[in-house]
Amino acid sequence: MENTIIKKKTFSKKKFCRFCADPSVKIDYKNPDLLKQFLNEKGMIIHRRQTGTCAYHQRRLTNAIKIARIMALLPFVADVEVE
Repeated sequence: MENTIIKKKTFSKKKFCRFCADPSVKIDYKNPDLLKQFLNEKGMIIHRRQTGTCAYHQRRLTNAIKIARIMALLPFVADVEVE
């Protein structure tokens, strides 16, 4: 009985869509500060599983990020230093 393994149950916080919760926050390609929160350090769009956004707002967010990249408000690729 000494070698029994006790598993701890971890409960993660329920993710919620920030845009559904607060309708005053608008997704717009002209707001790069908001869009940068949904990019990782390499400049890639973060999955909705990680951010918690709903499918509707994730599609709008992706389109806004792509337009902002074309308008040069956001980088396509982040500056990565090679050592």
